[in-house]
Amino acid sequence: MKDIMTAPFVKEMCETTANMYRLYWDERNGGNISYLLHEDEVAEYLDTTKVIRTFDTGFEAPDLIGKYFIVTGSGKYFKNVEKDPEDNMGIIRIAEDGTTAELLWGFKDGVSRPTSELPAHLMSHQARLKVDPENRVVLHCHPTNILAMTYVHELDAKKFSHTLWEMSTECIVVFPEGVEVLPWMLCGTNSIGEATAEKMQNARVVLWAMHGIYGAGKDLDETFGLVETVEKAAMIYMKIAHLPKVNTIQDSELKELAEYFGVDYRKDYLEA
Repeated sequence: MKDIMTAPFVKEMCETTANMYRLYWDERNGGNISYLLHEDEVAEYLDTTKVIRTFDTGFEAPDLIGKYFIVTGSGKYFKNVEKDPEDNMGIIRIAEDGTTAELLWGFKDGVSRPTSELPAHLMSHQARLKVDPENRVVLHCHPTNILAMTYVHELDAKKFSHTLWEMSTECIVVFPEGVEVLPWMLCGTNSIGEATAEKMQNARVVLWAMHGIYGAGKDLDETFGLVETVEKAAMIYMKIAHLPKVNTIQDSELKELAEYFGVDYRKDYLEA
């Protein structure tokens, strides 16, 4: 059996969490990631019959029974993942009852557990897999500029998406479905998880006002790049929001962009 520290998914998680920390997206123990793994890739590194311990997920996920995830831990700092992956992450499998997570590797201190946002992650995975069977990643973080933008911009998905699209030529191509927006809600609850999952049926990015962002994608690169693009657009907006706007990308030009690149964009978000 191969050394799990050499597994591509472990290395990817280490690199991604380190980058997110360095970008100030995940201060202290803020943020969390769950990455859906295929059984055959896990079996190269672990005895999948050996369960270390179990956790109640706090959510019944019938569509995820038997599925494997590598997840960051509750109370864990992203800056430490790269130094000690086995302490700060775990590989879990959703048990036959749909509500129990079986730990197969990680959280080596014997008391740590998956992120407190695990129910929200599982809800979002279920929602995204129904829309896109290739979806594998759900990522939550607190990017500075998108967080700041939720304080000064109207919290309307159409208006928010349109503003972000205007900030950079690539935006409508990278997230043509726009972004969804939730008002401030208490984090760590099933209520915010359910609301996020509902929005995830329409978009891969859900903004939690005055809190952060949820992003989803086929792999870590795609999901990281998606959030990175949204955050860059928000950065531009925050630099110019107080200034008179002399130029912008017109709706007709956004339409031209989307159609040239062949993306399925939200046509009702444009006036043209």
